[in-house]
Amino acid sequence: MTTYFAEDWTKREADILRRYVSNLDGPVFALVNLPEVVKGALFARYSRTDKSLRRLFLDEFVEELEIDGDAGIDATVGVRRAEELYDKVFYEYGDDSVAQLGGVHLACEQASNLLTKVLEWGRLMSYLEQSTRYIGYDSRLGGRYRYLRDPAVLASPLGTRYIGDLDRLFDTYAALLPRMTDWARDRYPKEPSDSDFVYRQSIRAKALDAVRGVLPAASLSNVGIYGTGQGYEALLLRMQAHPLPEARAYGQLMLVELRKVIPSFLRRVDVAERGGAWADYLATTRRAVDEVAERLFGGDVPATSPEVELIDFDPDGEDKMLAAMLYASLSLPESQILDRVRTLGVDDRRAIVDAYVGNRANRRHKPGRALERLSYRFDVCSDYGAFRDLQRHRMLTIDWQPLTPYLGYVMPEAVAEAGADTRARFDDAMARSASLYEALVDQLPAQAGYAVSLAYRVRYTMQLNAREAMHMLELRTTPQGHPAYRQVCQEMHRLIAEQAGHHTVAAMMRFVDHNETALERLESERRAEQRRQVT
Repeated sequence: MTTYFAEDWTKREADILRRYVSNLDGPVFALVNLPEVVKGALFARYSRTDKSLRRLFLDEFVEELEIDGDAGIDATVGVRRAEELYDKVFYEYGDDSVAQLGGVHLACEQASNLLTKVLEWGRLMSYLEQSTRYIGYDSRLGGRYRYLRDPAVLASPLGTRYIGDLDRLFDTYAALLPRMTDWARDRYPKEPSDSDFVYRQSIRAKALDAVRGVLPAASLSNVGIYGTGQGYEALLLRMQAHPLPEARAYGQLMLVELRKVIPSFLRRVDVAERGGAWADYLATTRRAVDEVAERLFGGDVPATSPEVELIDFDPDGEDKMLAAMLYASLSLPESQILDRVRTLGVDDRRAIVDAYVGNRANRRHKPGRALERLSYRFDVCSDYGAFRDLQRHRMLTIDWQPLTPYLGYVMPEAVAEAGADTRARFDDAMARSASLYEALVDQLPAQAGYAVSLAYRVRYTMQLNAREAMHMLELRTTPQGHPAYRQVCQEMHRLIAEQAGHHTVAAMMRFVDHNETALERLESERRAEQRRQVT
């Protein structure tokens, strides 16, 4: 079992926490007895601090709450009677819709960057992950660098090397961070109109963006999850079937904590003929496909391909979208509407789009479901850091290949500009990462990915309709976005317009930003300071 760092609490802190979290020392715990707005605010703050959620609550939220009357609260009161009711409806009769009506805020701490992708798979859940863009990984947790120490790896002949090599990667990260900070200050002088705080935050974000690629996928992160009982059941079944031991062990911790809050919704998870059979099915089919893929394609060498490739789209997609825009306003069969749309001239087609889209004052004004009538499938090969951010878009269909060093790595432009010694240190870190992976992969294939730095590329497919494309591309190309995923999304937008020929769709995405940005967080920090001054 993986060892997690447990914080120490004073007696007063422990007395307070006991009322609001399902345990005091585990990496997984549920929030209870708090207003929904407080739980949401806690999770929002969670992504931009290196504190644990319990410590964050004590340091920044307790003083703002009236807690004197909560001393006698017991989270288990009423659970037994609720179980009896839900058993009749849910467990005995199998009405899964009931499990959509009870939700839990769950804190998942000290999870590797491989595990976070497992946790964030489900569509019908909400996630908030600790950001490498705001938090420096040069600080330590319990005196040690923040990466997963997998028990099987440590018990193997490679255990000592694993610790040594990952410590050296973190040493490199810690050495490069101040160097890139100094480079950014020289490269982007402070504007007289900017406060010291705004400038400092923008420079630090630039430096963190530049060096995050050195971090290995074993780096620890905190993830806040909000989901229903049905969502958690599906997640736990996937985790039971997952080849990564960390995922299976962590799933058991989650099940224990969730059963303290929504026990009836998770009754089937570890029943042999129910959840056990479902998990076995998932594991069996995955292994079978792996075997067939290896037999048929095991010797093939990857062909050269662009970073972003549009591999499937509907040439008639825009006609179908226009018909869908009109459908709810008419009393005609869709086929008849589509036939008429195909005869319309440019002006009439533009009139339909203008009426449906209206005046979008900002990217949060989104047209309706007619944009779901057409979709695109992209094959992307980007660094793992960019993938981490894009993977969290829940409404698209995404699948990815194992993280390895075989597709090469991306050196950020900032690192390349910072000088020969900085480039050499970055290259040395990548070589160390790849060498450790090669040493691990034959003995411990599931855990070998822990050694791979975030700058290495991973290949993944994204299939999404035009409505989700509008949301993702407009969001992920904003000037404050990380350069790695901005580049991916800018290219996706270009391919929709030029390769698919869907100029109307691309034009609707009016807030996609193709401009180059020097200091990504500067404008965002300026706006944040203006809001603080108003309040």
